[in-house]
Amino acid sequence: MTRHFLEISDLSVDELHKVLNLALQAPQRILAGKGVALLFEKPSARTRHSSEMAVVQLGGHPVTVSAAEVDLDRRETAEDVARTFAQYHEVIGARVFDHKVLLRMAAALDEANFEVPIVNLLSDVAHPCQAVADVLTLQEAFGADLTGKTVTYVGDANNVTKSLALALVAMGVEVRIAAPVGYQFDATVLAEIAAYAVEAGVGGSVVQSNDVSTLADGTDAFYTDVWTSMGQEAEAEQRRHDLADYSVSEALLERAPGAVVLHCLPAHRGEEIEASVLESAQSLVWRQVFHRRTAMIGILQFVLGEVGGK
Repeated sequence: MTRHFLEISDLSVDELHKVLNLALQAPQRILAGKGVALLFEKPSARTRHSSEMAVVQLGGHPVTVSAAEVDLDRRETAEDVARTFAQYHEVIGARVFDHKVLLRMAAALDEANFEVPIVNLLSDVAHPCQAVADVLTLQEAFGADLTGKTVTYVGDANNVTKSLALALVAMGVEVRIAAPVGYQFDATVLAEIAAYAVEAGVGGSVVQSNDVSTLADGTDAFYTDVWTSMGQEAEAEQRRHDLADYSVSEALLERAPGAVVLHCLPAHRGEEIEASVLESAQSLVWRQVFHRRTAMIGILQFVLGEVGGK
């Protein structure tokens, strides 16, 4: 069975631990002489570089494809692009605007019995590769066992937050979402996270509140992301107004002096995070960047290990 990786919850909790373990082992050259297609509908810095170098470290050849080259669902359907890439490549990674495109690509390959995994490099719903890197960063800071730790996410609960929360509850972490009403998880997302936490059985949970100060007390790590993601530019002014009080600032850190700080980048200094905090000794953002490559090595080895390659 082909193992696509579109969201953290596509993996069992045991499989998530396997991915994390594979990420920390010496890369095996399982892609020697083989290719990996990396399709980007959205701009990319860390995802492109980390993915390409992970493929290289596994002995393979990355082929990066821009949106203009395929023009999904206008020049050619997403299904046809996936089936074409599957003739040349062992894995297809894709960063897309609409998560349904990934589902369609995976379904097309499965229906054609092409054993080529799809890896979500970011969609409007999820960013699981980032979440794996985030867990690796926290484990590096606190040790492999994160049970009982608390991570407070400050700002818009978005696609990054969802994947992060899924990964963290599987590690036994209490995830706190500090966001105004309208920017919190809805009931469907909360139910998905809660089900994954039950599967893990290690006490992970999610709480939400618009009271950022209270949620900050005693936290082990703060996490934030830009207030306006790609595709939301028309909402930027409203978002700056609504989220103005939800910034990781020096004042917020005073409520949890020993906490570390994470940000998936790019950062807008002076909005979701103060420049002094991003550049402080408590900031682990550059280790997160480092572990994007580490995470991708683990993810690629996992999905290829399940299908065995051609």
